[in-house]
Amino acid sequence: CFTNGCYMICVYIANKFPQHGHYIPQRFADNRIISSKYTIWNFIPKNLFEQFRRIANFYFLIIFLVQLMIDTPTSPITSGLPLFFVITVTAIKQGYEDWLRHKADNEVNGAPVFVVRSGSLVQTRSKNIRVGDIVRVAKDETFPADLVLLSSDRAEGTCHITTTSLDGETNLKTHYSVPETAVSQSVSRLESLQAVVECQQPEADLYRYHSQSDHPNPPHTLGPENLLLRGARLKNTKEIFGVAVYTGMESKMALNYKCKSQKRSAVEKSMNTFLIIYLGILLFEAILSTILKYAWQAENKWDEPFYNQKTDQERNSSQILKFISDFLAFLVLYNFIIPISLYVTVEMQKFLGSFFIGWDLDLYHEESDQKAQVNTSDLNEELGQVEYVFTDKTGTLTENEMQFRECSINGIKYQEINGKLIPEGMTEDSPDGEELFLKAVSLCHTVQISYDQTDGPGDPFSHANGFSPQMEYYASSPDEKALVEATKRMGVTFIGTEKYKLLHVLEFDADRRRMSVILQKPSGEKVLFTKGAESAVLPYSTSGEIDKTRVHVDEFALKGLRTLVVACRHFSADEYQEVDRRLHEARTALQQREERLVEVFNFIEKDLELLGATGVEDKLQDKVQETIESLRLAGIKVWVLTGDKHETAVSVSLSCGHFHRTMNILELVKQKSDSELGLIHGLVVDGASLSLALREHEKLFMEVCKNCSAVLCCRMAPLQKAKVVRLLKTSPEKPITLAIGDGANDVSMIQEAHVGIGIMGKEGRQAVRNSDYAIARFKFLAKLLLVHGHFYYIRIATLVQYFFYKNVCFITPQFLYQFFCFVYLTLYNICFTSLPILVYSLFEQLVHPHVLQSKPALYRYRDPSAAHTAHLYWDCHTFFCFVMFGNWTFGTLVFTVMVITVTLKLALETHFWTWMNHFVTWGSIAFYFIFSLFYGGIIWPFLHTQDMYFVFVQLLSSGSAWFAIFIIVITCLFPDVIKKVFYRHLQPTSTQKSQVSVRLPPQTLQL
Repeated sequence: CFTNGCYMICVYIANKFPQHGHYIPQRFADNRIISSKYTIWNFIPKNLFEQFRRIANFYFLIIFLVQLMIDTPTSPITSGLPLFFVITVTAIKQGYEDWLRHKADNEVNGAPVFVVRSGSLVQTRSKNIRVGDIVRVAKDETFPADLVLLSSDRAEGTCHITTTSLDGETNLKTHYSVPETAVSQSVSRLESLQAVVECQQPEADLYRYHSQSDHPNPPHTLGPENLLLRGARLKNTKEIFGVAVYTGMESKMALNYKCKSQKRSAVEKSMNTFLIIYLGILLFEAILSTILKYAWQAENKWDEPFYNQKTDQERNSSQILKFISDFLAFLVLYNFIIPISLYVTVEMQKFLGSFFIGWDLDLYHEESDQKAQVNTSDLNEELGQVEYVFTDKTGTLTENEMQFRECSINGIKYQEINGKLIPEGMTEDSPDGEELFLKAVSLCHTVQISYDQTDGPGDPFSHANGFSPQMEYYASSPDEKALVEATKRMGVTFIGTEKYKLLHVLEFDADRRRMSVILQKPSGEKVLFTKGAESAVLPYSTSGEIDKTRVHVDEFALKGLRTLVVACRHFSADEYQEVDRRLHEARTALQQREERLVEVFNFIEKDLELLGATGVEDKLQDKVQETIESLRLAGIKVWVLTGDKHETAVSVSLSCGHFHRTMNILELVKQKSDSELGLIHGLVVDGASLSLALREHEKLFMEVCKNCSAVLCCRMAPLQKAKVVRLLKTSPEKPITLAIGDGANDVSMIQEAHVGIGIMGKEGRQAVRNSDYAIARFKFLAKLLLVHGHFYYIRIATLVQYFFYKNVCFITPQFLYQFFCFVYLTLYNICFTSLPILVYSLFEQLVHPHVLQSKPALYRYRDPSAAHTAHLYWDCHTFFCFVMFGNWTFGTLVFTVMVITVTLKLALETHFWTWMNHFVTWGSIAFYFIFSLFYGGIIWPFLHTQDMYFVFVQLLSSGSAWFAIFIIVITCLFPDVIKKVFYRHLQPTSTQKSQVSVRLPPQTLQL
């Protein structure tokens, strides 16, 4: 359809398409949700492509192919087997994770639904829903597609839903059916509908929707209040019928999802940088060795000695091809400088290390019987480098449970004690206006009542003990539910609007920041009750204790309470007629309806009589304030990204310690900004203003944000949350980001951040399934980062540096002397030096975990890597080369010194010794000696040559060899010992100070 200058989607209800020849069928997406990354057919090629995009994997593939093509000093097995192992393990892990996503998708797509087809209700699967189908949804079911509400079982054609999985709000929202179809509640009447819904093209904005329905009656404008979003849940309504307008990946929920991408840690990226550097060194050594070989062979006696005669083919071969072949042979010989065993060890360390998070009892939530879980072990070390935390509010920082605490009535403050309002001071008499105030609070809302057994109508105000306990309130905001329940405890119970007839509801919006109801009293008098933020009600009040109430509201806010101001207005008969006429004209307008409604609402909500104010506490999760303070002391900035209203978000930020009372809070709301200099700043920005800032003033906005110690973004759509994370993640500083949330509205943010954490809350498992880690409560984030993250980072950083160090030590003798044994080349990284560093990377603790939690500032400390003294070792061992006779004996001495040195070097770096560290450290050295004795002491029949026969026995029988080993090892390690002692006493780091200031208990916690 082309309407009003733009293309629209024409949805024919019940798929009754026009029969004339001008109709062109439209193509719509099916109703399948796809969050997986692979299919059976593309898994192998796509996964291999992604894995070989890694520089290391591609490099080892090239080396393996070179070994297959030419005659090289080492077997292709030395590169092929480890590469195959790494590729296979990674593919299995990623395939399993994607299978879990397929499984979750199949559960959603295969869910049973009822649609109207051929004049009856037909059960089918969710994936089979088509645009235009009329879908029936029953109470407590989720909407399988974006539906326009046609009718409900309620007389007024409304229904109530919760959008917990979309925007995190657990409160009830009221939606309205199309007026022309509200009475069409039977299947036969719905099937006979002849109507078209003209919708805008699919877009991700959850709060925006414009369309119109073409019925035999005049067209009717539809808005967000008529649209039921996929993923929302039907509440307090038996059943509804709606027509599907957006399906599958075109639904608003799916458009807010981010494509699942492979995350890589900063350490892995730095490993790629190291790899490129060492690749340059490798190429230099290979080229230099090839040139030196031909320089040495320039003399005939060395070019073809009597013991190594050339064949005719070798004499006649091309010199260029010989040069290339020799270069590749040296390349293969020296390729151990870039160890594939490093990547095998890193994979094992990450996989095994991730179990410690699940085993940590401090991260176990006893009430829900949930322990921390790891979905992606590739990012363990990222937990130790986080600079920004982006957190949701509802369900993450708060329990979303409101409790009434205080109120102000006619300038007098009250507290609720044992279900009674107790005034400040000694006054016992109830002041005038208390009953009117309680009635206003219990009536000015959109609360709905659910009964297990329907009670007859009665007086809406009576004592709470006169009613069945089966009565349950469903509210459009948790504040409303808390207030209605509070008035019930005080003896004024809301049971319906039969006696006090509800005439109009003036809905809340972010601009007015208030809502109102117009009621008819039993006497016939019309009255308006209004409640809202103090800045939205007090300026329109003309009577009452305005100044005293303003003071009380400020006092409530300082206690972290959420405040609402209550007022009323009485209408004469003429005034009400004018109000009713204007409201009807505005609600039925086809153009500029929203603007006209705002104008009418402002006309009605004036000349108010102030009644009082309420103070409600939003219950925070346990230890949220302490956790945020610990993160701040650790140098981590916390941003709160929420879909909640501005006042609600600011109130929670103050109560949880995200904002401090002494902060100068800058507000970028409604496209306005304010700033001062010289103070600690906290920034508040709403979704609309954020869109403008990112579109036109991105650099300025980021500069302001970075200068603020806390940032709060409210009224955020899910995709906006992800954009904010991406904006900071891609800034020039490229900080490490972490996102934490509990609802489907947080999935995009969780996937965008470097590390995504899901809260196992009350809002389903979508955030947990799409996260890298999952915890039960926000307070566990402190230990996850400050302890586990710190340990993982130190361990993996040392592991990577140590591997490159020991392989430089390993390859240097090959470069200097060209002596090598295939067996020792293969076993050096696999057996002789592999286990000590693996055990170190699993158990090392620089500082006790309790110290890390009590001193969060240690999280920011980065232990500078000690300078490895390999070059001194090589200078020293060449001094003793004249003692030995024979190439193999000399090579064995060099190799023995090297194995002992690199093993003891790691022992010097170890702070936390366990029995396993001792076993693998001393056991590795012992295994090397035992293996060398057996390998060189026996004639092995399956070996073609055995150059090492009796070499090791001869070496150990020489006293000078033992003396050389002892002196060289001591000489190599002595500078490290001196450096450690010198720096620890003269320039100790914060970590070293913590190590000596705290006496560790005998039984230390192992992580």
